Amino acid sequence: MPETLTLQLPDPLYRRLVDTAQAMHRPLEDIILRVLEIGSPPQWSDVPAEYQADLAQLDKLEDEALWHWVHQPITTANIQRMETLLERSTPLTPQEQQELLTLQTECDRAMLCKAQAAAILRWRGHGLGIPQSV
Repeated sequence: MPETLTLQLPDPLYRRLVDTAQAMHRPLEDIILRVLEIGSPPQWSDVPAEYQADLAQLDKLEDEALWHWVHQPITTANIQRMETLLERSTPLTPQEQQELLTLQTECDRAMLCKAQAAAILRWRGHGLGIPQSV
C-alpha cells in the first residue's frame, strides 16, 4: 500500500523537478519517485534468494558495522582451496563438488555484502576513497 509523504522542498530543487517533469511530459510525482529510486542504495530484492536476508540486514546496521563489512577480508584459505579445486585435472568427487559450491556461495555472499555495505555508506554520505593498492 503506498504511503503519503509531505515534504518541504527548497524552491530551486522544486523548480528543477517541475522543469524536468514538464520537459519529459511526465507527472511531477513520477519524477520525484524516480529521483528517490535512483538515489537509494541498490535493492537487495534483485539478488538471488539465498543472499537476500543477509543484504536486508545491512540496511539496519549502523555505519561502524558497515565499515567492518567493507574492510573485512575474504579468507585466503577459502580462495586458495577454491583455486585448488578448480585447477584439478581430474574430476571432482561429489564431496569436493559440494565443497566447491559451498565455498563459491560463501565468497559470493561476502562480495555482495561488501558491495552493498559500500553502497549504503556512500548513500549515507561517506566517501569511500580509492584504495592505496590501485
